[in-house]
Amino acid sequence: MKWCVVLLGLLGLPVQAAFKCEADLQYGLAVNDRYIRVINSSRTLYQINQSNQLIVRGEWIELPEEQQALLQELADGLYYAVPKVVLLASEGVDLAIGAVDHVYVGLVGSDHESYQRLQKALWRVKQKVKTKFIRASDNYYIGPRSLENVDELMDNQLESQIEEALTTSVGGILSAIGGLPAQGDENLEKRMEMLSAKLENMGAEIEKHIAPQANSLRLKAEWFCNEIKRLDGVEEELRRTVPALAPYDLIITGQVKPLK
Repeated sequence: MKWCVVLLGLLGLPVQAAFKCEADLQYGLAVNDRYIRVINSSRTLYQINQSNQLIVRGEWIELPEEQQALLQELADGLYYAVPKVVLLASEGVDLAIGAVDHVYVGLVGSDHESYQRLQKALWRVKQKVKTKFIRASDNYYIGPRSLENVDELMDNQLESQIEEALTTSVGGILSAIGGLPAQGDENLEKRMEMLSAKLENMGAEIEKHIAPQANSLRLKAEWFCNEIKRLDGVEEELRRTVPALAPYDLIITGQVKPLK
């Protein structure tokens, strides 16, 4: 995300090339130990029970051995991956919010009047993620169109809210260095040196404590991206050979298709 690249650049941290995963879900997906449900709004399109029973719109579909094996492979993959990506989303947004909050407090302090506006914007980001990636006891849910750019785990709305928070931060930073200086301000150089020192110290601290976790999350996101693409191939073979599933393209990879 643009804000993250800018933030890392300010702190002198290395910025990796953007990782973009072109994979998403066209429908909602609910998973627990007993079943997998593919959901359009509040309606279940199809359900897989215990990895081996397929029910499409309330009708049990008996499968030959080859298709049964494909269904098992798809279900096992989703059983394994979905809980992990729900947890990954939570970890990712907590890390991002913590980094933004840490930088802002380090520059301006929590007593600055704009800090509450920052907190509200970051809270909205977290709530957005919670409505897309849900865990309730042993139930996991991912909303439709939640996986695009899975390394970031935030859509354009979330990005705009983070940018709003950082726009607030710009005002706080300007206040911290005394705003625009008058001509011949003797203290300008000292204030800028102090600000530079703060940025360097925070950069070193974030690189030490946050960068390893961020790298771990990135590797998990890359793994999930590869797994979801593999499962897309399994799903496509099922849709090709099981007519009842043909209308329902759950996993989409490459260019996002319009909803039908």
